Amino acid sequence: MSTSDDIITTSNGLGYTSSSAAHPESLVKPPQAPSAGEDTIEIKIEFGGGLHLLFSSQPSHKIHIPRNIPNDDNTATQPVNMRYLVKWMKSNLLSEREEMFGDGDGVRPGILVLINDADWELEGELEYELRDRDEIVFISTLHGG
Repeated sequence: MSTSDDIITTSNGLGYTSSSAAHPESLVKPPQAPSAGEDTIEIKIEFGGGLHLLFSSQPSHKIHIPRNIPNDDNTATQPVNMRYLVKWMKSNLLSEREEMFGDGDGVRPGILVLINDADWELEGELEYELRDRDEIVFISTLHGG
């Protein structure tokens, strides 16, 4: 990341760069993080293959989400997983065309998901339990033409 005269330029390592001057929407306040007293984890999310266009044209996000989430029966908690993250992203980060990203609880076919540089199919897909500072990358393998 470099700064110059209040202009911030960042790169996400996938060849995308963004500048606060070129994208004033990046100056918009990010979604509200859980309250400070709540136990949270930090997750880095990146987009490739054009998916960033569905997320306010920002190729990289750092978010804080609860470490534990309620079970389906609301009687206990369980560690946060990819299923919760995808749902959270749809509600809090996705800026347009949900059908281009989501499919039920998961993501559309044709979107490669990497968890810490490994294919999420090797990690348990939606059931993978997220850990603090995990890096999740979504890459569209579908292109028009």
